[in-house]
Amino acid sequence: MDTSEEFIPVGEIAGVFGIKGWMKVFSHTDPRKNILSYSPLYLSLKGEWVEAKISKGRVQGKGIVIALENVTDPEQVLPLIGTVLAIKKEQLRPNGSDEFYWSELTGLTVINLDDVVLGQVDSLMETGGHDVLMVKDKEQKTQRLIPFVLEDIVQKVDLDGGFIQVNWESDY
Repeated sequence: MDTSEEFIPVGEIAGVFGIKGWMKVFSHTDPRKNILSYSPLYLSLKGEWVEAKISKGRVQGKGIVIALENVTDPEQVLPLIGTVLAIKKEQLRPNGSDEFYWSELTGLTVINLDDVVLGQVDSLMETGGHDVLMVKDKEQKTQRLIPFVLEDIVQKVDLDGGFIQVNWESDY
């Protein structure tokens, strides 16, 4: 699948909902219902991104359900289960100077205050208090979990330079 920087995954189709072609969606947005604010969405079909417009959508229990234009039957949804839903990068709303999308941080090099490379951001995870950077060092074959706490641990995020500077020792 082409996961170029142009497209950002925001969820996936998880199942059929009802008899009119609605589908259950697993949303990667926070809060979950934010996926409903993006239209169009793009579906990954056979390695290509295909535009799909949401005709209706709502929160249903703990999940999200949507109806796409031109999908009116549960039989049309079945082959789409597991399909990634994405948006184009330009659909993201501008964020504040100290706010970052996870997709912007993934892949950045992490260095400490002594300019020692600790690895690259492989992913992030949400905990009760704050987000945590999962930093992998492929050479050392190690993984570090570094709290993403601005000013305390994270000293600088340079998206253009491709790095995050942290107050974190290499032997932590």
